[in-house]
Amino acid sequence: MSGEAALDPVIHAPARLQICGVLAATLEAEFAVVRDAVGVSDSVLSKHVKQLEEAGYLTVRKATAGGRQRTWLALTVKGLNAFTAHVAELQRLAGLANAPR
Repeated sequence: MSGEAALDPVIHAPARLQICGVLAATLEAEFAVVRDAVGVSDSVLSKHVKQLEEAGYLTVRKATAGGRQRTWLALTVKGLNAFTAHVAELQRLAGLANAPR
């Protein structure tokens, strides 16, 4: 095992991991779509979005559509790379559970 921890504490929280998973599958998603996919309230999603944004993992874009303000979320390259590395480490750890004893 290397000396570097590959689990990212910013991404590791279950809701943030789910947010990153949803956003990794698309270029950009509307706030409400991510909220519904993760199954959290607006305020909970906003809190997690802010943490991901502060880490440089996510961008927030606001635009008016149909006379309403809409918020769009997207992973940055840094965020996608961090999510990919985090998932790889989770897979590695899960593989250890199946290793012969």
